[in-house]
Amino acid sequence: MKVFALEIVTPSKLAFNAEVVSVTVPGTLGEFQVLYNHAPIVSNLEVGKIKIQTKDGETLHFAISGGVIEVLANKAVLLATSLERSDEIDKERAELAIERARQRLEKREQIDVARAEAALTRGLNRLKVAAF
Repeated sequence: MKVFALEIVTPSKLAFNAEVVSVTVPGTLGEFQVLYNHAPIVSNLEVGKIKIQTKDGETLHFAISGGVIEVLANKAVLLATSLERSDEIDKERAELAIERARQRLEKREQIDVARAEAALTRGLNRLKVAAF
């Protein structure tokens, strides 16, 4: 089983750094998977789920709220706006964020609609990823 280096960095920390078999990410044109010897690429990432297959056979799931990935010479570096591991997601907090966003969108008075829609999307994604 061939592996490559994966590093995930958020604005506040180095969130993940290990050799992995694969990583699946939410690209702007759809989900794609990176494996050993992947062609060089730089891609923007959307709100979605990251799935990592470790060299130990473990599968990890993370919620991401956007970012960028660069793959070059069997090393992938992912810069994430925010990242949460599925088993660390606070479901109650996510549900409250979804409810707040829905209430704002219903009123549509003096709000930033795009911001409220983005908050709703992030909250729904967090709940989806928390199910793993």
